[in-house]
Amino acid sequence: MKKFIALLSVLFLSAALVACDNGGEDTTITIGANIYTFGDNFMNGVVRPALEDYADHLGVVIDIVDSENDQGKLNDQVDVFIESGVDVLCINLVDPAAAGTIIEKAKAADIPLILYNKEATVEGVMATYDKVWYVGTNSAQSGIIQGDMMLADWQANPSWDKNGDGKVQYVLLKGESGHPDAEARTTFAVKSFTDAGIEVEELALKDSSTWNTQEALDTMASWITSYGDSIELVISNNDGMAFGAITAMETAGVDFPVYGVDALDQALQHIKDGEMNGTVLNDGVNQARATLDLAVNAARGVDVTFATAWELDNTTTKAVRVDYLAVTPENVDEF
Repeated sequence: MKKFIALLSVLFLSAALVACDNGGEDTTITIGANIYTFGDNFMNGVVRPALEDYADHLGVVIDIVDSENDQGKLNDQVDVFIESGVDVLCINLVDPAAAGTIIEKAKAADIPLILYNKEATVEGVMATYDKVWYVGTNSAQSGIIQGDMMLADWQANPSWDKNGDGKVQYVLLKGESGHPDAEARTTFAVKSFTDAGIEVEELALKDSSTWNTQEALDTMASWITSYGDSIELVISNNDGMAFGAITAMETAGVDFPVYGVDALDQALQHIKDGEMNGTVLNDGVNQARATLDLAVNAARGVDVTFATAWELDNTTTKAVRVDYLAVTPENVDEF
């Protein structure tokens, strides 16, 4: 179904672009975009190439810069984009709380703005400008799906409760503190157990501003030294950190259930090899396509969902949300 939706968007929007061509005049749309850091496996490895490929297909020009996890640098990059005369901005915030600054810059220049992947956290800020929209996900959904997978596997594998106390002793590799996805995944993944009446015990939690594999490897190695076989479950807010945990476990010669989020190619292989128990597809390709579909329509001055299959969730957040999907050993070949 997702492939069908994406294909419809390509066909509809491509037709719309042709229809809007003005008698041979160069109407090429230029887009100023960023990735909050090229060091993020998902954003740089999945979303960035998807943006570039889809922009090429649509015949629009996109300039994607690395904000190096520095909101001040992103602010300056937006200023440069505006001064260069881009038609629309597609911005992956470094700090979700700083959305107001970016929105103010776009509003002052009367340039449409699509925020994507990191949602503004300040209530009401999206209502301050009529030409700003958001493309992303329902952050809670990924945590719920991950939690439901873990709960089902825990109930199906009584041996995972090593000490037989009926509790889940877990460690959690959290993403960026304050990031809506990291906060929601951390909460809802564990909530699946408590909602089912199963007690949990958090042995350790570590956040990472860049969701980094090497940092997760070092952290997991330390946890193995500190907690050893007391660890019954490894929860990771993304696949990149899960990869670090897996490497640390291989080095130490231990094996714990591991779950991630993103469904990166490497994660799919880990699942096939029995080194990872599950992940959640964070559909970066369709997030990228929705971002550019909205951007192109905004630049053309038409309804942002015109000639696409995307829908805004409501007029308050003005957001398109792309669904997550569970990836397990049973269905991994489908992905």
